[in-house]
Amino acid sequence: MSRKSRALPPSPFRRFNSSPEVIRLVVLMYVRFPLSLRNVEDLLFERGVDICHETVRLWWNRFGPLFAGDIRRQRVSRMRGFRHWRWHLDEMYVKLNGEMVYLWRAVDHEGEILESYITRTRDKNAALAFMKKALKRHGSPEAIITDGLRSYRAAMNDLGNAEKQEVGRWANNRVENSHLPFRRRERAMLRFRQMKTLQKFASVHANVHNHFSLERHLINRQTYRERRSAAMAEWQALAS
Repeated sequence: MSRKSRALPPSPFRRFNSSPEVIRLVVLMYVRFPLSLRNVEDLLFERGVDICHETVRLWWNRFGPLFAGDIRRQRVSRMRGFRHWRWHLDEMYVKLNGEMVYLWRAVDHEGEILESYITRTRDKNAALAFMKKALKRHGSPEAIITDGLRSYRAAMNDLGNAEKQEVGRWANNRVENSHLPFRRRERAMLRFRQMKTLQKFASVHANVHNHFSLERHLINRQTYRERRSAAMAEWQALAS
């Protein structure tokens, strides 16, 4: 008997008339750059691609999490074995229909965003849920640097890793600075209206930002061009 060949999963682009290259470009432009839906529509029209701004919304909602998931899985598989990581944790407020909610973020010692998590409160239960999610996905780091919020200490006592916590006035600048790209994107989107949309976009934006964050200020121009080309080639291969 001949061995049955394993069926390939169906293409996520199969029911769309546009090419995968155009869809990837639309998602990249909208998520990575501080552009509105109509900005993306106008820029694509200059390239000869005529789509509605609602199509931009549909594509980023449909394919943004798919692309971000591929990027995250590749990074986690490459980096999970490293235990010399130092995490920086912080929370920032985001306005949602006039209400303040909190975006918790975990950033590694190289500035890459590991996890984004939205809650309505800033208490121990919120910190515990956020840290459990980050630890389950990325493994346990060598040290966890936080600010003076007592919710972190209470959550880490429950998790049994309180000895890893470090608190310093200036020690958490790395995660503070990582908020800036999201803030610029938030202003372009005229803020958010639903928790679900905010959680989705924060996660997708973090992974796309990681993928194209090449530390150009630390390398020469030639190295930067090579890394940028490699990142773009990987992006073009997503969900292929």
